[in-house]
Amino acid sequence: MTPRRLLHLDQARARFGERADRLLPLLTLGDPLADAAVQALADVPPKAREVMLTRVLSLASPRSIPLELARFRDGLLRVPFWVDYPRAARGGAVLLRTGIFGGLVLAFRSLILGYCSPAGNKPLVFSGRLRASAARRVSETGRFVQSVYLADGLRPGAPGFVATARVRLMHAQVRRLLLASERWDSQSWGLAINQLDMAGTVLLFSLVMVDGLRRFGFKFSPEEVSDVLHLWRTTGWLLGVREDLLGSTEAEARDLWDLIRLTQGSPDEDSRELALAMLESPRTEARSQAEKSRAEGVVALGHGLCRFLLDDGYADALGIQKNAWRFVVPALRGLVSSAGRVLGRLPGAHRLRLEAGLRYWQHAVQVGLDDRDATFALPDAVHAAPGK
Repeated sequence: MTPRRLLHLDQARARFGERADRLLPLLTLGDPLADAAVQALADVPPKAREVMLTRVLSLASPRSIPLELARFRDGLLRVPFWVDYPRAARGGAVLLRTGIFGGLVLAFRSLILGYCSPAGNKPLVFSGRLRASAARRVSETGRFVQSVYLADGLRPGAPGFVATARVRLMHAQVRRLLLASERWDSQSWGLAINQLDMAGTVLLFSLVMVDGLRRFGFKFSPEEVSDVLHLWRTTGWLLGVREDLLGSTEAEARDLWDLIRLTQGSPDEDSRELALAMLESPRTEARSQAEKSRAEGVVALGHGLCRFLLDDGYADALGIQKNAWRFVVPALRGLVSSAGRVLGRLPGAHRLRLEAGLRYWQHAVQVGLDDRDATFALPDAVHAAPGK
């Protein structure tokens, strides 16, 4: 059964030939190792399950674990020959050095573009967090990204490794629950969190991030872009994405991104609600009058940033406001470019920018999570209907 979401398959065939047809099975393909692991944990009480996962992913050895979970862990430890941890660390450092601009691109470009997929956004809609906890969602994603960026963060047992493995199992649990839901429309959306959507998510954090930072005026060498892609190629493998969907060069990543976009329809009402819930979250979460006053300015700035970082077609479809910030924000490009040239001449500039970036991410994530760290725990239920 071919999902109806392939609205532009003829265009994809015209540009990519037979490669486009190879996309079809990927829309109905999940992650067998993770899917089997969460199925085996289905009857384990939540507290016992969390204790078991904590020990397994920190590479401790529980007395007894399901065979499927052991196979999942062993799969994580069979590191492909191409994985180069020092190179991945260099990629993380490239992104950390962008500091607050990296956070802005993550929030107002990468995550928003992820919401634009009418099929890809449905698992989040079914989670019941469409309108609520938008800021919390961004902060949890920030914690995941921060742990991946850290030097050696993806080595077995390290924070990025653990967070990525937990996100992978969380995806598998959501997939399992949605498959059992009578409301999931496989013919329209394909399999929940399928291989193609997972590959698209990896590109949102890598290629799409780089492109967004370029809009701010950042200049990256080919080696730096290659290192960023390698960081997320390694992360994608840990997330359970097939290796043939993990581009090793910018050209490969861009071709795959263009192909994936041709499997998407236009942003739908859920896309708009997700995007606007995130943009409006400072206003909805403000408590005091002072906070409400500040929130108005923050919301307006967010809309301006989105206008700057997205194509107009997406911004219009999402209902992003056209306000004065869309004229002010582009001026940052010149500022960033000039500052980059000046800082590049200073001794130890890379180290200073890296330290500043580390402090920014630590502070931003800690404040956003409000001392309630992201656990990436397996959910026990999904909502019966989208948006409810």
